[in-house]
Amino acid sequence: MKKINTLTKIILTLVIVMIASFTEVTAQNDPVKLGFIPLTDCSPIVMAKELGLFKKYGVEVVVTKESSWANVRDKILTGELDGAHCLYSMPFSVYTGVGGKAGSEMKIAMMLNVNGQAITLSKDFCGKVGFKQMNKVAPVVAAKLKAEKEVTFAMTFPGGTHDLWLRNWMAIAGVNQKTSKIITIPPPQMVANMKVGNMDGYCVGEPWGGVAVKQGIGFTQVASQDIWKDHPEKALVVNKEFSEKRRTDLVKVMKAVLEACIWLDNPANRKKAAGIIGKAPYVNAPADVIENRLMGNYDLGCNQGTQVYAKDYMLFYKGGMVNYPRKSHAIWAMAQYVRFGYLKEAPNYKAIADKLILQDLYEEVAKSMKVKVPNDDMKPFSLTMDKTVFDPSNPSAYLKVVKK
Repeated sequence: MKKINTLTKIILTLVIVMIASFTEVTAQNDPVKLGFIPLTDCSPIVMAKELGLFKKYGVEVVVTKESSWANVRDKILTGELDGAHCLYSMPFSVYTGVGGKAGSEMKIAMMLNVNGQAITLSKDFCGKVGFKQMNKVAPVVAAKLKAEKEVTFAMTFPGGTHDLWLRNWMAIAGVNQKTSKIITIPPPQMVANMKVGNMDGYCVGEPWGGVAVKQGIGFTQVASQDIWKDHPEKALVVNKEFSEKRRTDLVKVMKAVLEACIWLDNPANRKKAAGIIGKAPYVNAPADVIENRLMGNYDLGCNQGTQVYAKDYMLFYKGGMVNYPRKSHAIWAMAQYVRFGYLKEAPNYKAIADKLILQDLYEEVAKSMKVKVPNDDMKPFSLTMDKTVFDPSNPSAYLKVVKK
């Protein structure tokens, strides 16, 4: 009887091992599901697909258009998406409870781009405040408040990059954030909402700043690269379990996306990229608007002419400087949550950055592709428009200065 029981245990153990092995193999053969929001900076994921780079590196990828950043967050956390084109600060917003359930983990595998967002103001402000005329913003907003009792600005996700650029812009311009209403609108819906008067201004990625200009409903008051040249923007963010159990596939995805970033930084390729991502399955916006701002040629609207960004337009590679996920940038984002009242107390900055950024994995991928890995992480830096120095090793000192 004991022999039978022992034999049964052995058989059951073998069955369990076989099922586990089969499940793992099946998972490895499943296509990788990547989401994107209709924005110009989804280009690395879209072009990796269109150029056949995922196939080149031996991984099957399905890309899906998503409706909002909250939708992206939920699908990454549940595993419905393995990863996505994502606001780089979203994982920190979610983990700290600003933009999701505290403690929820989303992992940053690599960065996708810098620059290329904008503050767009309604045509109602045309002639009252011009491009980079920061000293005129507060008086215009104050006059609007006095006349109509409410001024509304929109961003795309609490604690996301657009939220942070908007709030930094308001702080620099001297606009009281407590007397202004700040709402959340998905990127593709910004133009339509401004058209019907739901907001006075918004911060979002291209092409929706350029589209507002083309349609004559708004104008560019400042580009995000004017606030912080070469600021971090979007990242490849992945599901925690996917990063752990399908590491080989993640590496292949990262290699394909990195090669797409290199391809996109060749100006000769940007016209082709604009034509592809502008199509309905992707961004669904005029290719000429996408192309112009991809090339750094900004029609500002409101009869302000054209602003040309020669070296600080939307970049996807820049010799490897773009794609390295820096922990210092994570700490800066979380310091903004404290600065602007999202968090009452400082989080454990470094521990959270260490937990959510797959820096070692990126370094492995970059070295395998002979891409330079920058050595500037955790060094002090300052924003272009706000000269206050941020030392990632001492966020509290920075907060004492900016909260005065």
